[in-house]
Amino acid sequence: MKKRILFLQGPMGYFFRKLDLRFQRFGYETYKICFNGGDYFYSDKNNITNYNGTRSNWIEFIKSYLIDKKITTIFLLGDCRFFHRNAIEVAKKLNIDVFVFEEGYVRPNYITVEKNGVNALSSIPREKQFYKKLPNENSVEENNVFIKFGYQKMALQAAIYYFFKALLKFRYPFYKHHRNPSVFDEILFGIRNFIRKYKNKIVELNFEDRLNNDLAKKYYFVPLQTYSDFQVRIHSDFGSIESFLKGVILSFSKNAPKETFLLLKHHPMDRGIKNYSKLIKKLASEIGISNRVIVVSDVHLPTCLKNAIGTVTINSTVGISSLYHGAPTLTLGRACYDIDGLTCKNMKLDDFWNDFIKPDKDLFEKFRTYLIEKTQTKGSFYSRFPDDLMDNFSLDRRVDTEDDYLNNYIDEEEVIYESL
Repeated sequence: MKKRILFLQGPMGYFFRKLDLRFQRFGYETYKICFNGGDYFYSDKNNITNYNGTRSNWIEFIKSYLIDKKITTIFLLGDCRFFHRNAIEVAKKLNIDVFVFEEGYVRPNYITVEKNGVNALSSIPREKQFYKKLPNENSVEENNVFIKFGYQKMALQAAIYYFFKALLKFRYPFYKHHRNPSVFDEILFGIRNFIRKYKNKIVELNFEDRLNNDLAKKYYFVPLQTYSDFQVRIHSDFGSIESFLKGVILSFSKNAPKETFLLLKHHPMDRGIKNYSKLIKKLASEIGISNRVIVVSDVHLPTCLKNAIGTVTINSTVGISSLYHGAPTLTLGRACYDIDGLTCKNMKLDDFWNDFIKPDKDLFEKFRTYLIEKTQTKGSFYSRFPDDLMDNFSLDRRVDTEDDYLNNYIDEEEVIYESL
């Protein structure tokens, strides 16, 4: 049966369009549903359907669409957005494959592609014995080439996305974005991000030296997730970063050894949007531990992890990096890597400060190797397009030579021109 592929929302930018056009070149029928002007701008205009209905009509619409078009496969980014969550449920009932994209579990060299769900909804095994029985293998990242995230490209493509989302709003009157910033908000966030980034370089100058020396193994590390992270809102019981902060700081003050510190790090994607420093300092002051709580923004993450006594997170993929550096790790939400022998699974936060357990190094190596082989593809949404991505979908061929890659590369300036 010939594959008919439907693209829903992807990363803000050209990634899904490049993938769409590549499938078309291989003879597959592709379709795209646009929910706003940003989706429309970054789509191939020859295969789109604009959804301008209400949320209440979406389930019936997508069910009819999948049947009428004889869709066999769906691609989408993130499994928690309203339209995606419901599309996945309908697709399951119709035996349609769904591949979910997400930022890499293992960073910076990978993106995640999983069938049916990611993160807390990932289908990877959670049993310690499953990984214990796996053979010992060499690391899959030997001689690895560093792949940049492409932050500047992401920022530019996001700005263009929100511009066309606002410009073409009249076409999609009922659409509500899961983050919902206006184009003016995005401009403000961008300016604030730029200012804070360079301010942090000055304020945090030489702080890494402190981590490597006088603070080494004297602090617990708390990496913050983004304010709008679905993993916090849906896959944890906190509902907000503020609620998480209150619980962690209070527990630390009551239970952690008096000579230790609490180091909290802002998420870089929130740099221009949220700053929890005032709240953190206020909470620490009220409890009387201001001298033991430290807040940073752009300090080198691996340095924070390798010098920490342990790490407390909700369910951030930083937890996997923490395990990589051998730091005891506690997840307070639902995470695909929360496995007995790796994390301090089922341990109470109040107990963690003194009774933490180090991760099993051999178990982690087996878990990480399996995770990369089954869920990761080397590349980036905003820099290097993953050459081996096609293998994840059981296609007839893959682009595996430099000539093939160059012949199939979509020039971004060409895409902008065509879209305008």
